[in-house]
Amino acid sequence: QVQLVESGGGLVQAGGSLRLSCAASGTIFNIYDIGWYRQAPGKQRDMVATITRGGSTTYADSVKGRFTISRGNAKNTVYLQMNSLKPEDTAVYYCYARISSTLGINDHWGRGTQVTVSS
Repeated sequence: QVQLVESGGGLVQAGGSLRLSCAASGTIFNIYDIGWYRQAPGKQRDMVATITRGGSTTYADSVKGRFTISRGNAKNTVYLQMNSLKPEDTAVYYCYARISSTLGINDHWGRGTQVTVSS
């Protein structure tokens, strides 16, 4: 069974930084895209940043220049360095990955980690 486990959320003042981590575990043959989405109360879940196995990155316009996504050497971990945080970054952040496993190729989600930015 594939699992994605996030860590690193918390409460921070505007202008501060946080680093999110996500680790994928289970019987994994390959991880294709992996990244982060977020969902604020009453809003839809939106893409924040993704990275391919080859290292190509995509960012939401709202976080460009402030957030950096990276993968660990083992390729089953992903990090999101968040700098210059703003109150509008407050949301539950979900790790996402497209994974090849014994169940085929499927999209997987973590349970989420809360990020709260105070003004």
